[in-house]
Formats: sequence, C-alpha cells, structure tokens
Amino acid sequence: MSKDKPKHMIHFFQSDIASYSLPERFTFPFHYTPHPLCIQAAEELMAYLHQCHEWKDELEQGKMFGVLIVKDNQNRIGYLAAFSGNLAGSNHHPFFVPPVYDLLNPDGYFKEEEMQISMINREIEQQEQDAHYQQSLFMLKETKQQAESELDLFRSQIKERKNRRKEARQKGNLSEEEIARLNKESQFDKAELRRKEQYWKEEIRKQEEEISRHQAIIHRLKEERKKRSIALQTWIFHQYHMRNAFHETQDLCEIFAKTPQCIPPAGAGECAAPKLLQYAYLNQLHPIAMAEFWWGNSPKGEIRHHGHYYPSCRHKCEPILNFMLQGLEVDPNPLLHPKTSCTSLEYLYEDEYLCVVHKPAGILSVPGKTGQTSVYDILKEAYPHATGPLLVHRLDMDTSGILLAAKTQEIHAMLQEQFESRSVRKKYIALLDGIMEKSEKEGFIRLPLSPDYHNRPLQKVDFEQGKMAVTRYEIQETGKRIIQGKERPFTRIAYYPQTGRTHQLRVHSAHTQGMNMPILGDPLYGQAADRLYLHAEELAFRHPVTSGTIRIQCPCPF
Repeated sequence: MSKDKPKHMIHFFQSDIASYSLPERFTFPFHYTPHPLCIQAAEELMAYLHQCHEWKDELEQGKMFGVLIVKDNQNRIGYLAAFSGNLAGSNHHPFFVPPVYDLLNPDGYFKEEEMQISMINREIEQQEQDAHYQQSLFMLKETKQQAESELDLFRSQIKERKNRRKEARQKGNLSEEEIARLNKESQFDKAELRRKEQYWKEEIRKQEEEISRHQAIIHRLKEERKKRSIALQTWIFHQYHMRNAFHETQDLCEIFAKTPQCIPPAGAGECAAPKLLQYAYLNQLHPIAMAEFWWGNSPKGEIRHHGHYYPSCRHKCEPILNFMLQGLEVDPNPLLHPKTSCTSLEYLYEDEYLCVVHKPAGILSVPGKTGQTSVYDILKEAYPHATGPLLVHRLDMDTSGILLAAKTQEIHAMLQEQFESRSVRKKYIALLDGIMEKSEKEGFIRLPLSPDYHNRPLQKVDFEQGKMAVTRYEIQETGKRIIQGKERPFTRIAYYPQTGRTHQLRVHSAHTQGMNMPILGDPLYGQAADRLYLHAEELAFRHPVTSGTIRIQCPCPF
C-alpha cells in the first residue's frame, strides 16, 4: 500500500449541494439516469483526471470510473471515487478507494505462485525453442515432403507401365512368355510400392517418436501450468470477501456458485462499483446513489464514448452487485416497468388482409416478461379471429413509428418473405446526440453485429462472427434544441436500413466506425433522455393480394 494513501477516501463537494434532494432509493446499477449529485461528483472527478498529466497516455486508451454518493455518521454528504482494474500499474492512488483485494501486493501466496507459473512459462518457451527439437520438426517436415514426392512419382510411373500393359494386351497376339512378363512386372510394381510406403512410414515413425518424447515434456509442463493457474485463480476468488448492507460476507466463489456459469470470470471484483460499495460498508458510510462513466478512447468491440455514463457490466458485476445491494432499498429495473400506458393504437392503413399501426415510444411490440400491454395484445383483442403471429416485424420498445400486421397466417408468411428478401423499403428518422461534422452528407454504414452475451440485451460489432448489417444514411440538419429543459446539440438524420439486425440503427449510430454519435436519448448506447429519438417514418411494400405498392407514412413527432 502506498505511503501517501490518505486515511479517508470520502470527498466533500467543492460546490454548494443544498439545493439537491436525495434520491428515495439507491440506483439500479444496470439501467439508470445519473442523479444530479452523481453528475456533480463525476464532474469533480473528471476535473481531477484532467490534472493527472502523468496518466495522460494510459487514460487515453480508455478506462471506466465510478462515483458513489455516501452519507457519513455525521449525516454529511460526500462521494467516493474508483476506477476499474488498476491504474498506472498500481491499485492505490490518493483520490480513489482501494481494491477489495490487492492482486499487485508483492508479498504472499499469490506472488509466490505467480513466480512459479512464470518459471514454468519460461521453461515451456525454452523447450519449444530448443535447437534440437526445432531441427527435428524441420527434418520431419522435410521427410514427409520427400516421402510424398517420391511416392507420387513412383505411382505415376506404375500408372504409365499399367497403361502400356493394357495397350499390349488389347493388341493381342501375345506369347505366353510376354503375358508372364507383364504379370510379373505388375506384381513387382505393387510389391515395390508397398515396400516404399513401408520404408517411409517407418522413417516418419522414428522421427515422430523422437519428437513426441520432447512434446511429452512440454505437455507435462503445460498441464502443471494449467493446474497451478486454476488453483491460483480459485484461491484469488476466495480472497474477495464481498459485503452487503446486512453486514453479511460472501467470497466470489460463493456468489457465483448460484449462477449458471458457476465460476467467477477473470477480473470479477475489480470493477469500480464493487470497490465503491465495499469501501462504504467497511467504513460505515451509507450508499445513496452511484454512476459510472467512461474516460478516453472507445475500445474496439464495445461502444464507449468519453464522458458518457454507462451501466455496470452484467457478466462480471451482476451477481456481485445483486449480493452487495442486499439491505439497500434499490430502484426497480425500469426495463421491467412500462414507460407508457396504452390500450389503443392509431391505424395508418387497414383492409381485410392486413393493417398498419403507429406504435408509440415506450411500448413493447410483443409481450415481454413484465405483463405490460404490447402492440400484439391490442391487435389480438381487436382481431380475435386472426391467425398467425399478427406482427410481421418489430420495433424496439423505445422506438416509435410504423408497424405492419397480417390478419392471417398466409398473409403473414407472404409479407415476411418480402422482409427476408429485403424488398421492403424502410425509412427512419433519428436525432444524434451532437453535431455531425462529416463532409459526406450521405453514405453507407457496413458493420457486422452479434449479441453481446455478457451484457444482454446489447449488441456489438463483431468482424469474426457477426452478421453483416448495412444502413444507408442522409444527414438532414444540425443545430440545437431544448430537451428536458436543457439545450442539446443534435444532428437530424434519415436512415434507410438495408438489413434488419437487432439494434442495427442504434449501434451503427453510436459505434466509432459508424456515425460515432449515439442516438439522442439512447439509454443502452448513449445517454438517457425523455425518449429515444428514433422513429420509423416510412414503410413501402407489395400488397400480397393485389400486388400493388403500399407506401405508408407516419410523420416524425420530433
């Protein structure tokens, strides 16, 4: 532990906070709008980071920071600060709370075992780079190539002699001596081929046998490294004694034993949120609210923007925080509660085969886990005798605009085929959170997407396993407008998706290789607002019965 570590990590606000009211419940960490006190604390932390010039290069690479609003035993309000992982090769810095367990502590079992594993790594490297072993591998490769070349040549010669014998027999008039000679030649070729194959097989076997003895040593070392690594990782997880507001304690192995994955992932317990809560509980500080923000450049696989607030990660932190928040009154998950109550829909088009409706923002397209009324529920009540799944496509709950429904299974299948063949034309309007400075006012975004299984329901850009998503865009306007009483810069953009991947427009907007600017009000990939500023404005398709083109418009409300 560094000598300059202060006795108390609580920071009292530099500005007057008397006008702020405290939240009634603690922040739900996986989907939230930062409380004003958290924003104030984060801004003070950001000002501190601006002064840390010695960390400039590392911070530019990107790191998650967190703030926790707390009340001390004198009812004073302050905040704690933390970073995820380590910073500048250390877990201890004056402004920040310490880790739950210090992996960088130079003493103890961890360092001893780490040293042993490092020694095994060096021995494996030496064995793999051994000159005699490398020469043996080279010779084996050369032998296999020589064997293949010689056998191929001999087989071609056999084939030529076989063809000559065939031609001779077809001509006829062969004496018994000539027939015997041809038969003897055939028998010799077959025997000689078997002999050569056996010779090379034996040569390769002897060389592989010598190599396998060396590889057995490498394999034994790797197995020992694996065994020690697993044992060390398990030991580490047992050192993280997480606390909650009930003053209960569980280590990471106990916490994750109740989850489907059973074993904690690497890095569990090292994120900002667990560090903050742990320090608060250990020092009799009452947690009030929290927020986490990203500082620096965005990582390649995820969507992170400098200075933006983000939820806690689910893969590492959800089981931990579910335990640590026990004993606190926590905000309910907003995703499990309806944002809008709706029992009727605006019909944009209807005939005996299909209908087109306007879905308001904040309503599910299809039933979810919460029992909230969805567009499907309303349509099912309106058309009780309809067959099939009704809705031909979906919109995210936070997206408003045009939804197409079929009244029979047959019509549904015909319409869905148009979506699958990409013959349906769609237009969306979005407000991006900022002023776009692209020189090209229109173009295409091509980024492959796949589910982020560690942070559902997020999607991520994945060039290895993702499915290609293509969006055409047209920038229409830039400016500023008042949103929730605050002036916000925006870019109005029209999107024409050529594919229909989940969250396609939201990820293509926010990702650095897309528009590099999240949609205004996007709580998943940007910053929450009064709504997600994304609207399905136009839809054009071929009527499955009349074959005429149906073009529906639903003017954008923003």
